[in-house]
Amino acid sequence: MRIDEICARLTKATVFADVGCDHGLCTRYMFDRSLCERAYLTDVSKKCLEKAEALMKEEIASGRCIPVVTDGLDGVGEECDLVLIAGMGGEEIVSILSRRPLPKRFVLQPMKNSEKVRRFLVGAGARIEEDVTFRDGKIFYDLLTGWGEGGDEYTDYEFRYGRDNLKSSPAAFLEKLCAEREKLRRRLFHGGQMKAENRELLLGKLYETEMILDAIEGDL
Repeated sequence: MRIDEICARLTKATVFADVGCDHGLCTRYMFDRSLCERAYLTDVSKKCLEKAEALMKEEIASGRCIPVVTDGLDGVGEECDLVLIAGMGGEEIVSILSRRPLPKRFVLQPMKNSEKVRRFLVGAGARIEEDVTFRDGKIFYDLLTGWGEGGDEYTDYEFRYGRDNLKSSPAAFLEKLCAEREKLRRRLFHGGQMKAENRELLLGKLYETEMILDAIEGDL
């Protein structure tokens, strides 16, 4: 499900980069559908990269797929017009993207700190096409796609929650908000003693979550 959601956002490209490629399934998807001419598989661990190399051995032998042990895109010797970074923290994604010009197109799936990714992209002049939450089993994921140029504007709420989530209210986003509301309630009312400033912070988050849920449910 998670890989399916990511691959559904991959589009035709001349050079594709699968950063932190894990098993290489997304690169396999690109070649099986003739969506790219060349691809880079990157990972900081040589041992981890071997899994993707086994899956892509024919393309590697032909020179169409290049495995690189590197941090992010640092060891990639050409510009990639489609870059996928999935399964990393938002701060790590920002660090990778900030070390070279933004790619023509990107697909990003941060595991946490999605707000930092949104703020970086908008600040760097990117245009975000899709910014949505989906669910795979019990885990919620954020997914962002877009272009490295064109510019965009976000409100503070959109930075925190995702623009498409607030505009179209997908089921997974509502479920995530409800789960967050219950977690905050448990911490506030059943979590024992806590510092006053921590309680105020949690109360503020709970109020904002309930406000957004009320607004969404009022539009349904």
